[in-house]
Amino acid sequence: MSSEPGQKMMRDAWLRSGLLLVAATTLGAGLWALLFPRSFYGDIPFPGWDWISTLDPYNEHLVRDYGAMNLALGVLPVSAAISPERRLSRVALLTYLVFAIPHFVFHAAQTHHFSLFHNVLQLGSLGFLVLLPGALLVLITLGVAYIGVRPAERPKHKGGTTL
Repeated sequence: MSSEPGQKMMRDAWLRSGLLLVAATTLGAGLWALLFPRSFYGDIPFPGWDWISTLDPYNEHLVRDYGAMNLALGVLPVSAAISPERRLSRVALLTYLVFAIPHFVFHAAQTHHFSLFHNVLQLGSLGFLVLLPGALLVLITLGVAYIGVRPAERPKHKGGTTL
C-alpha cells in the first residue's frame, strides 16, 4: 500500500524523467547540428540513413540555426525538471509542442522519400516526441500530476485551463 507522499514522489519522478527525455533529445540534436552541421545533415540518426539529406540541399546556416534553436528550446524542460513548478513545466511542454507538432506534420507529408522501415522509425520517434510532452501537459493541466506543489496549494479545478 502506498502513501500519498510516496505516490507524489513517484509522479514527480515520472514527470521529471519525461521532461529530461524531451530535453535530452532536443539538446543532443542541437549540439550535433550546431557543432557538426555537415555530419548532422548527412548522418542523422545514423550514418547512411540520409533522413535530412534526402529532402533538401545542404545549407550550413540553416543547420546551425536549427541546432542553436534546439539548444535554446532544451533549456526550458531542463529548467522545469531542476526547479519543478507547475507553470514552468506547462510552459516548457507547450513551447516544445509548438515546435514538435509542425515538425512531425512536415515529416508525415514526406513519406514518399523513404522506405517503410525508415518511415516507421522516423514517424514513430517524432510521434513519440509529440505524445510524451502532450500527455505530460494534459496530466499537469488536469491536476492529475503536480510538480512541486504541496497538496494545500493545489488549485481547485473549476473547468477551463490556466497557465
